[in-house]
Amino acid sequence: MCTEVGGRRSAANVANVGWAKRSVPNEPPRCWARYALPNLRTGVSLIEVVLFMVVVSVALAVLVKAFDQAAVASADPVLRRQALAIAQALLEEVSVKDFANPTPGGYAGPYNATTRGLFDDVMDYNGLTLNGISDLSGATVAGLSAYSAGIAVAAATFGGVPAGAGWRITVTVSDPAGRQLALEGYRADY
Repeated sequence: MCTEVGGRRSAANVANVGWAKRSVPNEPPRCWARYALPNLRTGVSLIEVVLFMVVVSVALAVLVKAFDQAAVASADPVLRRQALAIAQALLEEVSVKDFANPTPGGYAGPYNATTRGLFDDVMDYNGLTLNGISDLSGATVAGLSAYSAGIAVAAATFGGVPAGAGWRITVTVSDPAGRQLALEGYRADY
């Protein structure tokens, strides 16, 4: 152990007990043992490592599950948006037709998907079913073969329009996941 003699360290103690001389003049030597780090036990135990791994694994599993659900659900808005676009296109197609059968004549049937290009009034679309979306010529639209649509037309009153002068057009589209989207519109005899 380091000892001091009269407030200063003795030269004998410096040599024998581990004193070191400083290069600064008139400064007493210091005992290096006082400045050594205490004997601490450092590191982690096996239990701490295992507990850390369990906590990180649980957190990682939660994150992976959240990302997986987000990836699966990301297709849903695309299907819904496509079904809405189909319903809007069909509703517009029906709405631009004449309110009633044109005189003289007009198309008298049959009323199915292959003769859709010949429809000339709103009521011709009543009960039409499309399995796979097609254009007016009957050609199936690429990428829309898994969708189906149905159109219903019924007499309706709205605003100041009496029952005999208005139609309610309902277009129902089913997406590939089996969910249905219904879109309604009205057509008046003007």
